[in-house]
Amino acid sequence: MEKFSQYRDRGTQIAPFLEISSPRTFAQLPLSITLLCLRFPFFLFLFIAYFGVLQWLPIGSLVRKACLWMILLVSGVWWVDLQVEGVKKGSLSKQSKKLPRAGTVIVSSFTSPIDILYLAAVFDPIFTASYPNTREIERLSLLPAIIRSLSPPLSQPPPGTKLITLPRLLAENPNRSIALFPECTPTNGRGILRFSPSLDITPEDTPIFPISIRYTPADVTTPVPGWSTAGKFVWRLLSGGTHCVRVRIAGEIYNHPGEGEKPTYDGIEDEGYGEEVDENGYGSGSGPELKRRAGAGVEEKEKPQSALCVKGGEALARIGRVKRLNLGVKEKVEFVQAWTKNTKGG
Repeated sequence: MEKFSQYRDRGTQIAPFLEISSPRTFAQLPLSITLLCLRFPFFLFLFIAYFGVLQWLPIGSLVRKACLWMILLVSGVWWVDLQVEGVKKGSLSKQSKKLPRAGTVIVSSFTSPIDILYLAAVFDPIFTASYPNTREIERLSLLPAIIRSLSPPLSQPPPGTKLITLPRLLAENPNRSIALFPECTPTNGRGILRFSPSLDITPEDTPIFPISIRYTPADVTTPVPGWSTAGKFVWRLLSGGTHCVRVRIAGEIYNHPGEGEKPTYDGIEDEGYGEEVDENGYGSGSGPELKRRAGAGVEEKEKPQSALCVKGGEALARIGRVKRLNLGVKEKVEFVQAWTKNTKGG
């Protein structure tokens, strides 16, 4: 759309915030409506059964994963094309160290609620939310993580948000992997946004696995937040045919500082990001500097990306076959405001 051309990346002219639609002909509508009517009752039953009952029971990781796969299968996600960088097809079972495991960090692209369900069904990580102006992260359970993929972008943690550092979260959960979404907000998958500094304090010996998740058709991405987007997502998900999920896992990377550079995780004073951290590694989401800037309406200057963020972004772009973009949460917030105004005006 020409009226939103200012929210394209200047270097590539890619528009990562616009929704993608797959036009359907009038002749396809009867089949689409039939698929929706057949799938929706099963989808709703499984969704309510899992999030209302089963997730609170001590049923074990394998049973939880099986339930999540049932939700994906009922939704039409029947084909997953998984490739791991540096691993030949058919030999993945012999190279399990090439996959995320307990004590590692997953750096995932962020395009759809299906991202969350797939990662939970395969790796069962601890999900987190990242913010562009703090290195601390917010721990999320599965359902809130799904809701975040349909929610407006946040440039700051809401007041009172319980934040924690990544090293602390890893130390407290040695038997789980941690899933980060350093872009902070969903896109349509056509580019990689600027990363949050939440990745910068990854311990030096912790493997980081960039994972790109893309879809065919791509109309199940949710770059525009809101209830209408949620409705469109359910319609496109349940009324379509088969959804193919293309998953690419890059080789592990590490937070190794360059020569003469101290590790970015060394200490958690978080200078320049204004977040208070207590003796346990937790933050309140309302540090004095964040309060001052928000209250005074001070515009945050874009800070240069760390070497680790650049490395992670390049890895996601490479395996996803897309470009890194000079866009982030700030531009997404402005886009959503313009989109909402245009929708109401229309």
